[in-house]
Amino acid sequence: MDLQLQNKKALVTGSTAGIGYAIALQLAKEGAEVIVNGRTTERVDKAVAQIKTESANDKVSGITADFKSLESINNLISQLPQVDILINNVAIFEPKAFADITDEDWLRFYEINVLSGIRLSRAYFGQMLSNGWGRIIFISSESAVQIPEEMIHYGMTKTAQLAVARGLAELTKGTAVTVNSVLPGPTLSEGVGGFIDNLAKDQNKTIAQVEADFFKTIRPTSIIQRFLSTGEVANMVTYLASPLASATNGAAIRAEGGLLKGAV
Repeated sequence: MDLQLQNKKALVTGSTAGIGYAIALQLAKEGAEVIVNGRTTERVDKAVAQIKTESANDKVSGITADFKSLESINNLISQLPQVDILINNVAIFEPKAFADITDEDWLRFYEINVLSGIRLSRAYFGQMLSNGWGRIIFISSESAVQIPEEMIHYGMTKTAQLAVARGLAELTKGTAVTVNSVLPGPTLSEGVGGFIDNLAKDQNKTIAQVEADFFKTIRPTSIIQRFLSTGEVANMVTYLASPLASATNGAAIRAEGGLLKGAV
């Protein structure tokens, strides 16, 4: 299927590894011009080179930006004044007991996970409307609906993304611009993979046993009973970024293996 993404310009934040990398790669394979983003030049350059090789697409470049810094975000925007597709993927997470989450933690999580997407959307949304086409996608999480007790601050930011995306979508009425959210479930990304590996070693179990235990005890409502691959999430995001998804707007799309119960 041709997703009609040739020559569309896409920025994917936090795309040197994990879900972000997989999204950037899929977009590049579809012929889009892709801008990779990460916190260090070394990781950005490495990801750009890998994506060029894997996608056979030379229209891949990178911009280094740390989303804790407003100056860094403004610098990114000045280097990239226009995009057709904005994937707000960058995020941080860490398990932490509610009583131990400081004001600084709450603010740091909000600034990186939520405000980064708001700032970039504010920069690009108007020109998408003027150009008559555009896509903004927030990479949220099943944690936006099923708040994890061990990461309430993280869950809060994922819920906030759903609200921002839906509100922006309301401003696109009658246009060919869409704003959506994607809710991945537990995904075998770089950080999760390392955590699972270490857990398997500590418990003297195989990775398969640790994965089975996780879905039996921690995420028992999952229907697929396994971690998603980053590519499975990227497939959904790439479709939503395409002209073929023109009838999907203001939606919170699940890609969580059936973990969330309920018809909607």
